[in-house]
Amino acid sequence: NSSLKKWVGPVLPNTIVLVCTMFQVTLCILWLTISPPFPIRNRNVQHDKITIECDEGSGIAFWCLLGYMGLLASVSFVVAFLARKLPDTFNEAQFITFSMLIFVSVWLSFIPAYLSTKGKYMVAVEIFAILSSSA
Repeated sequence: NSSLKKWVGPVLPNTIVLVCTMFQVTLCILWLTISPPFPIRNRNVQHDKITIECDEGSGIAFWCLLGYMGLLASVSFVVAFLARKLPDTFNEAQFITFSMLIFVSVWLSFIPAYLSTKGKYMVAVEIFAILSSSA
């Protein structure tokens, strides 16, 4: 009958997931309404060809979303790391910790690879990062 038990019950994880998801959806909607991505023609990559690339529109919104996803991944990793020593009922926390470690390391290596890649190879870097972090 304590007030802590009322706040730290089965409702809390669902509320946290709902609030974080709604915040990310709100950021995405703001980004797509204020300054949506658009195609650009790049003639600097190859002088004899025109490469059509996707400009992310607002770079600030793109990096805010990427940073927010990194923050969520880091918090998930820390929580899973702290929960790995709980009793057998929570034994999946070890697997979640390993999965989040892979996810965070892939995305930390994605940022320099994304910034140093130009032209048609940017899409390949993005797809590789998405596929390797979800596997």
